[in-house]
Amino acid sequence: MSETVHRLEPLERRPLTDRTCLVTGSSRGIGRDIAFELARAGADVAVNYRSAEDRALEVTSTIEENGETAVPVQADISDPTQVERMAVEVREELGEIDVLVNNAGITIDRKFEDMTYEDWRQVIDVNLTGTFNCTKAFYEDIKASNHGRLINISSVVGQQGNYGQANYATSKGGLFAFTRTLALELASHGSTANCVAPGFTRTDMLEKVPERVQEKIREDIPLGRFATTEDIVGMIRFLTSDYAEYMTGQVIGINGGMEW
Repeated sequence: MSETVHRLEPLERRPLTDRTCLVTGSSRGIGRDIAFELARAGADVAVNYRSAEDRALEVTSTIEENGETAVPVQADISDPTQVERMAVEVREELGEIDVLVNNAGITIDRKFEDMTYEDWRQVIDVNLTGTFNCTKAFYEDIKASNHGRLINISSVVGQQGNYGQANYATSKGGLFAFTRTLALELASHGSTANCVAPGFTRTDMLEKVPERVQEKIREDIPLGRFATTEDIVGMIRFLTSDYAEYMTGQVIGINGGMEW
């Protein structure tokens, strides 16, 4: 009796050619490199920015120069009116989206005893309420898509807490519950919601931290180094792809082995 011959199909080189993605806060840092990675995999990408128009145009130009499609879209995500306008613009330019990556975030660091109501409000408004605003504006797109993906970018700080970051930690921790709840509500439509919690990553945000503090943080990372954006973006591409269609409601830590 002859053995069954299994044919190994080659991996698809551009697995996201039928996806349209919006990445918030993608004019710089992790968001910029997420936009690059999704475009490299074939997706059309809407590059959201609040005020750094020049940087957003650089991102879209780079993507277009490499033969892919990208459009810059301005909106302060803490303002629902601006987010609704952005949603109209994205649909006019690219059609309904399949993937929303809620990446935009800010920090205003201060010990709790010195933290003002305004410090608290600004960080919550962008990091947590901004995620609500964008998800609300594009929820029907994600729900209706055959490849609907909601991906929220949190932080190891949301898991562990961090000295001087009560507002930031709270905003990022809230994304865990938000993600798990949306995963339950989207499941009957075949769409997924997942959360990625990066560790301390080499970006402009980390560069603002004094070197002595950076060294102390680095000592607590088992792998002994900070993450690079390259350590993060591959997971976003995976979650966007068909390989992750049975993964939902998960919080995925990419933190060099830090415990929480």
